[in-house]
Amino acid sequence: MSVYVRNLVINTSADFSENFELSQSTGDPINLTGFIGTCHMRKNPESSSHIGFGVSFTDRSNGKIKISMASTISSTLKPGRYVYDLMLTDQNFKKSVAFEGTVLVRVGISTGCF
Repeated sequence: MSVYVRNLVINTSADFSENFELSQSTGDPINLTGFIGTCHMRKNPESSSHIGFGVSFTDRSNGKIKISMASTISSTLKPGRYVYDLMLTDQNFKKSVAFEGTVLVRVGISTGCF
């Protein structure tokens, strides 16, 4: 499985979600039946602490995954740059990073307007 790069932006105190689709080089979707997913972000790759995302499979047979973070968690984040990866584990416990990139956490300026 190839590692795809996608950079993310999270506004503090807001719900966050991002959808991903995995496909083979032929364009056919990767069947994710039986896989489990984990997704974490860290201030830097060497950091021992991390913040977790919720991972759900929205359409396993068509390679569709969603990560999410509730506003109660994003409200605790300090603005700045982080790194993340989305790791998949198959039925044989083989682990592969499917997506990775940076996360820009920024203070939402309009949160007081709602």
